[in-house]
Amino acid sequence: MKILVINGSPKKENSNTMKLTTSFIEGAGWENVEIIHIADAEIKGCRGCFACWNKTPGKCIINDDMNEMIEKLIVADIIIWSFPLYYFNVPGILKNFIDRQLPMALPFMIEGSESGGHPSRYDLSHQKHILISTCGFWTAEKNYDSVIPMFDHFCGEGNYIKIFCGQGELFKIPELRNRTDEYLEYVHKAGAEYVSGGISKKTHSMLTQPLYPQSVFEKMADASWDVSLSGEKEITSDDSLSFTKQMAALYIPDGKDRVLEFFYTDIGKTYQILLTSQGSEVITDGFQKYSTKIETPYSVWRSISKGEISGQDAMFQKLYKVLGDFDLMLKWDELFGGATPQKQTIEKSNKKTNMMVFLFPWIVIWVFLAINATIGGSLGIISAAVVPLLWFFFRPVAVEQISISIVAGLSLFVLLGADVGIILPITYLSFALIWLIGSFTKIPLTAHYSAMQYGDEKAFNNPLFMQTNRILTATWGFLYLFTSLWTYFLMGTRFSVYTGLINSICPALMGIFTIWFQRWYPSKYAKS
Repeated sequence: MKILVINGSPKKENSNTMKLTTSFIEGAGWENVEIIHIADAEIKGCRGCFACWNKTPGKCIINDDMNEMIEKLIVADIIIWSFPLYYFNVPGILKNFIDRQLPMALPFMIEGSESGGHPSRYDLSHQKHILISTCGFWTAEKNYDSVIPMFDHFCGEGNYIKIFCGQGELFKIPELRNRTDEYLEYVHKAGAEYVSGGISKKTHSMLTQPLYPQSVFEKMADASWDVSLSGEKEITSDDSLSFTKQMAALYIPDGKDRVLEFFYTDIGKTYQILLTSQGSEVITDGFQKYSTKIETPYSVWRSISKGEISGQDAMFQKLYKVLGDFDLMLKWDELFGGATPQKQTIEKSNKKTNMMVFLFPWIVIWVFLAINATIGGSLGIISAAVVPLLWFFFRPVAVEQISISIVAGLSLFVLLGADVGIILPITYLSFALIWLIGSFTKIPLTAHYSAMQYGDEKAFNNPLFMQTNRILTATWGFLYLFTSLWTYFLMGTRFSVYTGLINSICPALMGIFTIWFQRWYPSKYAKS
């Protein structure tokens, strides 16, 4: 199968549209693909002499690269037309290429044609066409109204598929790579589906959705030009203001008013972004009292925005400081994600982890062993058997598999006559060892259960998140280590009746501490 790509962008391989085209080709699995960059070819304008119809049938009298191009067009099985939208149609160099296809047609009129037309000189019934294009508007809707009829005429109506994407200029902005890469994943999927029988309605629907809402995109686009509303060039010594405005344009109001202040330490510039329920506004003077302040070199924040370094790593390396309300940083992706509709419809919704699955068998034996050894031992084995059933609903964690083995084994010892006064402290000791060992593993124990609040497994790449959870995991381990000791010494004494109460109050207090520490520690670290 011969795959031919006609790249009609003057930017050639640097075309934004070619990023979509490449993704589609990779998804289709095509390897031997020939790409023609029209901008590299010598193709002169059609003279309208019709010599290719009467004097030299099927051959243009202009001696340039187009004669070779026609040969490639005739033998191609699939032709991908890749081009940006220029002034509501194809770029001039591509229109010139299209005009020069005249030798491929016969001069006679097609009988019975509603609008008139000329039959093909060659049998091209085996060919299929794909149109891939980006434009600079927030949507592709209604902006290709002059393009589609043109391709209907010479490709045949219904004989091609099209992927038209608005906001095409965003594909060259590194700071927006997360969103644009997400769109490219759907283009890749479209390619895979195309060779398997056809692009699904769901994938097609995702490809027609704008990358960002109209208001967000237009704010970003307007801020990128560094010109005033009158069209005059704004005099600035750097692009920090434009960058800050573009960042502010991504803000998604959550009903809370904030004042976010940026102090770019390396260039000595300060800007505030007023974040309100109506949107955002960047101010350069008349500053208000900030709720959150970020002190950062401008170069570092640009690197973070481009994905050259993660914001979490930069904070962990103390490349920037955060003063004031740290909650905004915890919600950064949510507030400055620019509303990405694709993410709301991911096909695979991963199961969530749930710490209660881990705690369930332990709570059972702690409660019921103290009441009755036989009942406690029996329920301990039953609870251990129930946990695997819960994995149908929740994502399993390795520590849960270890737990059910330990709980089942200790419960069995009780049923075989072991002293509850010995076994109960051992349960707490075993539980403590799980936590203490879990603080040294690659992913600390608590991180498995709290990651869902911070981007799921992406949180494991956040060194500050991991350090916070490592400290918490070790703290829980020491709590239960001491719990095993006082449980052992209290059992058999007149204070044993208070053991259950103490062992319930301490974890509850520890839970309150955990909630506080998860916010306090990152905030303290970011300020230092």
